[in-house]
Order: sequence, then structure tokens, then C-alpha cells
Amino acid sequence: MSRFRRLFAIAAMSTVAFAATVAQAQEKLTVAFIPGIASDPFFLAMEKGARAAAEKLGIELIWQGSASEYSPQSQLPFVDAALAQDIDALILVPTDPDSLQPSVQRAEAAGIPVITVDTTVTDQAYLTSHITGDNVDGGRQAAKTLAEQIGGEGKVFIMSGSPSATTNTLREQGFREELAANYPKIEIVGREYANSQPANATSAINTVLLNHPDLVGIFAIDGTSGTGAVAALRNSNVVGKVKLVGYDAYKAQVDALQEGVFTALVAQQPAREAELALEYAKARVTGEGADKIEKSVVIPNIVMTKDNFAETGSSIYSD
Repeated sequence: MSRFRRLFAIAAMSTVAFAATVAQAQEKLTVAFIPGIASDPFFLAMEKGARAAAEKLGIELIWQGSASEYSPQSQLPFVDAALAQDIDALILVPTDPDSLQPSVQRAEAAGIPVITVDTTVTDQAYLTSHITGDNVDGGRQAAKTLAEQIGGEGKVFIMSGSPSATTNTLREQGFREELAANYPKIEIVGREYANSQPANATSAINTVLLNHPDLVGIFAIDGTSGTGAVAALRNSNVVGKVKLVGYDAYKAQVDALQEGVFTALVAQQPAREAELALEYAKARVTGEGADKIEKSVVIPNIVMTKDNFAETGSSIYSD
């Protein structure tokens, strides 16, 4: 073969290889994932799972969210920005079921599949799937555990995160239902909202402890509420006296459990929720494995205590 013909063949092969590379790049899916609040350890664990899954699945992941506040007002600009881009699917953690409904409708009009994770919207008809932990059961498990720890009677307080987050309302529902059905001697003396600010939880619990010095238990419905509750119990020197059941098992929460500040934690699996959401997004867009998509997925919770930590410790979230 002449030198010219060899060069021509090499050039032709390079052109084919380049075209194949471009085609692969064009085929790579782009998925936007909008968490409730990007700085929260729960969502940091979710992000870690999402990035690992995106790399494994060959997905271009856009992870964007408010760094400071869990609210529709903070979340909507990120959702709007995502929908303005050329994305193939949207994975969303709605901070409010009604306020984020129009965003789902916009995605539907544009033909963009939507998957909700953790929380969801009011009308789920268009959703490809909703993936979450069993929040009602988690609330019930928290109630049972706290009731056992306080001897089935006494005053307890609910420290919630947000009045609009469906996860929070479902956990409170399960908690209240379990106590009402099986523990008539336990009185719920109030409920306040931290709104993703631990200092708000600390202040609220400080006030409750002053108004109810005979308080025996607290249910902290989310991680930031739990962080604030820990500070309040330490400040008031009632660690151990007031039983604290938290929701979520951040590394700091687990450390506090080991120290005896938390008496139990209801642990979720945020990384697995994110991984499954990305798997479903790819299946929905490509059609490969679409028959395996479930419209609703509920991932079981784990109740973690100091006594069973050897068996449940693997549920610790990443920082």
C-alpha cells in the first residue's frame, strides 16, 4: 500500500471514530435533579448516590438546589432553570405539593418525564414514578419506640421541619395515629416547625421545656430538627431525662445516639432512592427496562438504637 493510501485510510478511520464519539455524546442523557435543600446532609447523601448512579448509567447529571432554605420560593428558580435547558428527564424533591404542581405541568407540556423522590406533588398522574421512604410507618415506629422508652405515659412534643413537606406531614400523621390508637396516657403538648434551621428547633424546644418541665419525650421529624433538639437538651441539661427520637441518621446524629442524647433514630436510604430514580429516568427515556418501572416505590425504614447499632449501623448517611 502506498504512503498516500495509508494516510487516506488512517484519516478515514479517524473520521469514523470521531463520528462515533459525537454520536455517543449526543446519545448521553441529561437529567436534572432538584433536591429540597442542597446543603442538608440527607440530600448530600442523596447527591452522592445520584452522582455514582449517573456515572454508572452514563447520564449527564445536573444537580442544583438552594443551599440555605427549604421552601418553594427558593426551589422554583432552580426548577425553572432546569426546564429551560435541553434535559431528557426531571427528578424533583418538591418542597410543597401544590406550589410545585405547575412545574410538573410545564414538564408534561414539554414532554419531559418527571420522577419525584422523597416528597411529591398533589396530582401524581403524570409522574413516571414516586420514590420515597415509608413515612407513615416511620412515624408509627417513632411513636412505638418513644412510648416504650417513656413507659407508655407522659407529655411529648413534636418538632417538625416544614408544614408543606409531604414527608413531614405523613410522619406526623403516623406518629399521632399510633399514639391515639394505643397509648392514651401519652399527651402531645405541641408542635413547631424548624423550616430547615436548627436554631429554630433549639429555640422552640427551649420554650417547651420552660412551659412543660415535666416533658418526657420529643419526636424530631427531620434531621435539622434533630440537630436543634440535641442542642436544646444539652443546653437545658436534660439529656437522658427527656427521650429524643429522631428521623434520619446523619453521622452527627449517630454520634449523638452513641452518646445517649438521641434514644432512637428512624433511618432512611436516600442514596438508594436517588439511584433508583436515575435508573427509572433512563428506562423511561430509552424504553430499555421500562416494563420494570413501578409507579410508586416505598423503601423500608430502619429503627436504630444504641442497643441494635451493630445490626443497623450500615444505614449511616455519608457526610
